[in-house]
Amino acid sequence: MDMNDLPGDNEPHVALPAMVMASRCNCPLHARRRFSFGLGTAAAGLAATSMAWPAWAREGVDVGKKSIFAGAVPADKIERDASQQYLQLRQEANSKQALAPADHPQMVRLRAIAERLVPYTYEWNERARQWRWEVNLIFDNQLNAFCMPGGKIAFYYGILAKLQLTDDEVAMIMGHEMAHALREHARERMGKQFATRGVVELGAAVFGWGQVGRTVADASASLLTLKFSREDESEADLVGMELAARAGYDPHAGVTLWQKMLGANKNAPPQFMSTHPSSSTRISDIEKSLPKVTGLYARAGKPAQRFAAPAQSGAARG
Repeated sequence: MDMNDLPGDNEPHVALPAMVMASRCNCPLHARRRFSFGLGTAAAGLAATSMAWPAWAREGVDVGKKSIFAGAVPADKIERDASQQYLQLRQEANSKQALAPADHPQMVRLRAIAERLVPYTYEWNERARQWRWEVNLIFDNQLNAFCMPGGKIAFYYGILAKLQLTDDEVAMIMGHEMAHALREHARERMGKQFATRGVVELGAAVFGWGQVGRTVADASASLLTLKFSREDESEADLVGMELAARAGYDPHAGVTLWQKMLGANKNAPPQFMSTHPSSSTRISDIEKSLPKVTGLYARAGKPAQRFAAPAQSGAARG
């Protein structure tokens, strides 16, 4: 059953890929610019104190090193392609009046949560310091969200309204999607595809595109439909939970989030869950890992402002 159009919903459906960067997720902004809501100050402060962090700074989850397959594909190429595809999605949504303005209450909410999470991404991927992080809210009924390579984030209105997400639960989803980009799961999946085809030639990728270039171009074009493995999804759960905890959001929300997702459709999982581990498995895994991040949460600064979930009925544009 498709969760995009439940009875009683009257918001327009935008023909955008569900869970871009988390397709079948196992998971008006100012174009092409960094967040303008204070990330520069936060990043500078974080960088200045990083060498003096207390011992608990590396307290948290351990998911091992990134896959060697990720190195077979140029990161800047994927990030450029993702940026172009994200821009196209925004333009399409805007043309259908389905892109939330900057002052929409839920847009303000998403940016505020992202502002708190982004500074903690740098430890997971140094490239994240240079990413042009963006957040969009799309007026669509889907229970979906995504983060493309390079920090391009979007939430669909449906996931906020239908699940009545708390800020802590939004942070868990956002952290999860950020983790896919930080751990470069798209690069890994593409690298594995190339290895299977026998065309992984790192030297050619550096000094001359040739066949590798054509293959990279073909794979980059499918970023919108790239599927992650269950292992990728489990890893993103844990990394996302740590990001949220460090940012001051209760990691226990991971349990309530997936209980809500499970209850959203008891006959068939929404697209957001289609390639994730089973709900019971992921809830169990989250519960087992909570002791690794509860200390981080206890010591973290908490958000000064809390936001309410949108009304389940009524105008999404209000």
